Amino acid sequence: MASLEHYEAFVQTIERGSLTGAAKRLNRSLQSISRALAALEDELGVELVRRTTRRLHPTPAGFMLFEKLRTALKDIENARAEAGRDADRVSGVLRIGASVLFAPNHVVPTATAFLQRFPEVEIELVLNDALADLIEDRLDVAIRIGDLGAASLRSKKIAQLRRVVVAAPSYLTRRGYPKAPSDLSTHLCVVRTFGPEGDIWPLTQGAEIARVPVKGALRCNDAAAANAAVLHGAGIGLAPLWQVRHDIDAGRLELLLPEFEPPPIAVSAVWPASAGAPARTRLFIEMLSHRLAGERI
Repeated sequence: MASLEHYEAFVQTIERGSLTGAAKRLNRSLQSISRALAALEDELGVELVRRTTRRLHPTPAGFMLFEKLRTALKDIENARAEAGRDADRVSGVLRIGASVLFAPNHVVPTATAFLQRFPEVEIELVLNDALADLIEDRLDVAIRIGDLGAASLRSKKIAQLRRVVVAAPSYLTRRGYPKAPSDLSTHLCVVRTFGPEGDIWPLTQGAEIARVPVKGALRCNDAAAANAAVLHGAGIGLAPLWQVRHDIDAGRLELLLPEFEPPPIAVSAVWPASAGAPARTRLFIEMLSHRLAGERI
């Protein structure tokens, strides 16, 4: 009968894409991983893995087994961690998804501190501005700004991000200052073609949120490039404060319409609902939440 070691070898083979990767992850020999996979296929009487020249891929039956075993093994790991009740023994690989711009300043410092606190943990950062699929990308937790993605995910709000309207002094010298949201219709605005707003900016007017149409000669699908365009005087921009704070502090950008500041957007940690979050995931979320609470974002 297949043992827990057989199941672990199979799951790691699929996650790592090779027998070699599984052997390295489990600190076992390549031969033992190969034997475990063959024994599991023999016992079940079905092919679980197809081998190509570059990577191993699960068959339909293999993928179904992988999904169930992955959840079961996480539950076993969680049970062991809970039984130990010893935070100093937190270990394993923690795969964290985050956006390319947000991670360096706001996730990496916490990740570094976390590794110092829990030296038996390894962290893999998976940075992507697209909305990652946690199961497909094998993420334990993702740090998301705004959209949480699938409703089946578990989530915890860990911070709120201010958004501001800004422009470069060179632009304001040419075109003047908007005094009210309606004035934006006479200005050039740098439009972000990604995200929920685009060319409709949500600005606070009293107790309500006004959706103000904007337009401009430059549209962009990347946050860093959009911020650079605003910095070079292409037009007025709407951006999270954390992305442009240094330029505001240095006088390279000016804050506009502060009394009409858009509502903040949430930063949340999300993780798969199919299994309870292991101790390392919960502790990382707590540490990141505490750190962000003390930052000006």
